Order: sequence, then structure tokens, then C-alpha cells
Amino acid sequence: MYPFERFTERAKKVLTLAQEEAERSHHSYIGTEHLLLGLLREGEGLAAKVLNNLGVEIGKVRQTIESVLGRNERIIIQQIIPTSRVKKVIEISFEEARRMGHNYVGTEHLLLGLLIEGEGIAAHVLEDLGATLDKVRAEIERLLHDSTVEDSEPAPKKPSKTPLLDQFGRDLTDMARKNSLDPVIGREMEIERVIQILSRRTKNNPALIGEPGVGKTA
Repeated sequence: MYPFERFTERAKKVLTLAQEEAERSHHSYIGTEHLLLGLLREGEGLAAKVLNNLGVEIGKVRQTIESVLGRNERIIIQQIIPTSRVKKVIEISFEEARRMGHNYVGTEHLLLGLLIEGEGIAAHVLEDLGATLDKVRAEIERLLHDSTVEDSEPAPKKPSKTPLLDQFGRDLTDMARKNSLDPVIGREMEIERVIQILSRRTKNNPALIGEPGVGKTA
């Protein structure tokens, strides 16, 4: 199990889009190819910028993937699960984030994971389109460096849009973004299941059932 709370909002969105891509192709699994399409469709993360700068377009990627896999006939799929390669990619993305000194897992780490894993369809497509591991890593480092330089001058603090709410409550989304929430320990299976349910297009309202004090709110 992985601490998915360390995923950025963009990285979480990529996982949702990857599942949509699997559904679109009528596949019963989420493969590296779906993850790559999710990175491109997300459009705003560092991975999407890197791929765009390297000339990797979603149209070319989709065409290449469909020429390899095709599309299955429409069938009713009860549950879409990630392949072992995707699980390996996620594992590598955590390792890359740690290696780079980041306390979060972003879209750039997922992209590096795809290429470092090296055996999935996504890695072969990226290599064929000229987006090698060395080029991708160099472009990520360049963009991160440019972003650090831009952020070195402190920007004036913007006035809050919700001053009354700030006075009487806590912004849990902002706290999660800053990684300042206390970790939830021993509930990895429940967290992963909630993420799966929230990622659905329909029937996406999870219900947590249990005795008082067992940690439902946490």
C-alpha cells in the first residue's frame, strides 16, 4: 500500500483520467498506456509541460496505443484494477520523489516512473517519440530550476476570499497541500478503497461505517 495522501491534486487527477481512458477503451485494467494518456490529458502538471516541450502530442500517443492494442467490444466491467506494471510505476515514482528530496509525488515523478520501469507500452511509445529518460529528466530539472528562481522573490500575501471561514474553521485542503495534516496510520486499505470510489464517474459517494471513535473522520 502507498500513502496516496502524498500525491498532489494533479497526480490524483491523472489516476482518475487513467481510469477513464481504460473505460473508454473497454479495458478491465489500468495499464501504463492509460497512465500516459492521463498525464497528457491532465494538461497543467509538470509532466504535461515536459512532454509538450519534447513534442509528444496526445493525438500521436493515442493513435500509437490504439494501433497496438485496439479497442475491445463494449462490455460491462465491475471493477477496473491497475496492472502490476502500474503498481511498479507508482512504487518507482515514490522512490524518485524521495531521491529528488520532494515530500510529495507529482506528475513528473509518475512520468519518470513510466520510463524507469521501461517495459510497459507507455515507455516504448515515449521512446519511439523521442522522449527518452535522459531527455525527460533533463527537462524536468530545467523546469524545476526555472520555477525555483521565479519563486525566490516572495510574492505579497493575497487577502483570503473566506475570512469568516478562516476565523472559525480550518482549510483542510490547504493543510493537505502543505502536507501539514497528521498522517492516518493503519488505514491504507480503507484510504485506497475510498480513492477508487471517488475516482468513479458514477456511484462515487463512499460511506464509512463503524463504531464511534474508530477513526471515520480521520
